[in-house]
Amino acid sequence: MCGIIGILGKSDTTPKLVSALKRLEYRGYDSAGIALIGAEGMDIRRATGKLAELEAVLEAAPVSGLCGIGHTRWATHGAPTKANAHPHRAGPVAVVHNGIIENFRPLREELIAKGRVFLSETDSEVVAQLCADFLEQGLSPEAAVAASLARFEGAFALAYLFEGEDDLMIAARRGSPLAIGHGEGEMYIGSDAMALSGVTDRITYLDEGDWAVLHRNSYQVFDALGNPVNRPETKVNLEAMAVDKGNHRHFMTKEIFEQPSVMALALSRYLSPDHGAVHIPEGAPDFSRFDRLVLVACGTAFYACHVAKYWFEQIARIPVEIDVASEFRYRAPPIGPRDAVILVSQSGETADTLAALRYVKGKAGQVIAIINAPESSIAREADLALPIKAGVEVSVASSKAFTCQLAVFAVLAILAARQRGELDEQGEKSLIDKLVSVPRLMDEALKAEPAMIDAARELAKARDILFLGRGPLYPLALEGALKLKELSYIHAEGYASGELKHGPIALIDDLVPVICFAPVDALFDKTVSNMQEVMARGGKVLLVSDATGIKRAADGTWAQIEMPNCDPFIAPIVYAIPAQLLAYHTATEKGTDVDQPRNLAKSVTVE
Repeated sequence: MCGIIGILGKSDTTPKLVSALKRLEYRGYDSAGIALIGAEGMDIRRATGKLAELEAVLEAAPVSGLCGIGHTRWATHGAPTKANAHPHRAGPVAVVHNGIIENFRPLREELIAKGRVFLSETDSEVVAQLCADFLEQGLSPEAAVAASLARFEGAFALAYLFEGEDDLMIAARRGSPLAIGHGEGEMYIGSDAMALSGVTDRITYLDEGDWAVLHRNSYQVFDALGNPVNRPETKVNLEAMAVDKGNHRHFMTKEIFEQPSVMALALSRYLSPDHGAVHIPEGAPDFSRFDRLVLVACGTAFYACHVAKYWFEQIARIPVEIDVASEFRYRAPPIGPRDAVILVSQSGETADTLAALRYVKGKAGQVIAIINAPESSIAREADLALPIKAGVEVSVASSKAFTCQLAVFAVLAILAARQRGELDEQGEKSLIDKLVSVPRLMDEALKAEPAMIDAARELAKARDILFLGRGPLYPLALEGALKLKELSYIHAEGYASGELKHGPIALIDDLVPVICFAPVDALFDKTVSNMQEVMARGGKVLLVSDATGIKRAADGTWAQIEMPNCDPFIAPIVYAIPAQLLAYHTATEKGTDVDQPRNLAKSVTVE
């Protein structure tokens, strides 16, 4: 994941910028660059590859200044080239950017129509160009940034530098984390505490939607509405922490709230720059040569496979078999060259999944790994490794890794459908447009957290809880139940809604809450019928649906949580938010160890 550093210093910032970028290397990157304001004006140095390449550029063409920004980039929009590397400059503005500008295409077309010339393929350049356009209209840097932020859709963290202003830096965040560092007569901006660990241990974390104006001896933070606000300064032990919680009580909430940002990164890595087609940087698998897909994983990743089965079979019309990794090789299933096997693991070191990989290696037509650790054993041994780009996930219970796994699966299902003739170019573009809206919709879903907190107070009193869902929301019922068990130690089960009457309905009484994931889709009316069966027997139903669904079906339910309206294709990703936050807040209500639940480990490396 991209890294940002910004420094308003008292001495040459070049070595400090490079040092900070080195601390951000763990995020993964394929290019890097810095911009500084010195005696001769603004200078930019960029290079592809490792930081050693940028250092070589700086050695050959030295640059210095008291004010600078730096960036490590993992290619999303556009290949990893020097032209696409950050910082991007337009006139007097230089910008570094994490995340994705969802509406960059119409903004770019608007600016080109005005005569502005773009030099890269990235969505990020539109940030600099739009700000420069506002400056040309006579706005101040602060007003130009505020006007620009109002035009952006998507998730981002931004740092702006302005030529002729060596005591000014502006930062903004929406979806992506960003922090302010405090020094003596110096100020800093960093994408996380690691970026700032070499210069300060005093940090102010920007809240969602905040933007800030920094000078060496002062700063002002504004909220999303433009109101001046105060954010607390904290002192952290940066040397002892590989990552930090920011303003969050636990790593898990931090990781849940990071999802709009990492989802944007995961999606954009596998889409063409214009979002018109799927693009696999590692080389796309050819699904037209396979008769069957076999998906293998454990735990939460296994439920991601359940969702993927719906997508592959409905969209690409290819048969899918899913299996839990701990049983797979002992069942000794027949695997042949017309089968593709996809293994899913956050750590890339899960013992059962690694054993399954070794069982199918040499038998399957292709072995594909969906992982979060590109250097892991599973990644190295698979024929093709596809990173999910979720970033470091500290909490044992997976959140952002799960949704990023879904993102990669969704992209692969679209690719398979296109290759197998089930989607034309227009159909592919339509589904991609829906996927690209997911970060924004996740951000909207997170705003329903207060309703989830209220519901969790009641859920924490229960001994047993049931989750229901139909179609691709059935796996979300399984995942919601798993999360609740992991975090709160309350017994929970997930069921396909239509299966309730085939046994589990015997459990229903007024002491067993039933959580129903029910977006308005082709199966909504059937789901409502199952809810009515529960309520007719005294059951307490918590309805999780969109505004239309709540209006149609809320009567008689115990509580409701409103989700944004979304296409059924992407609903499983968006509805992961309430599955996670209900479990989290129920656990905090009970006082359990959220980040390190008893008996669980982040990476299961033994059978």
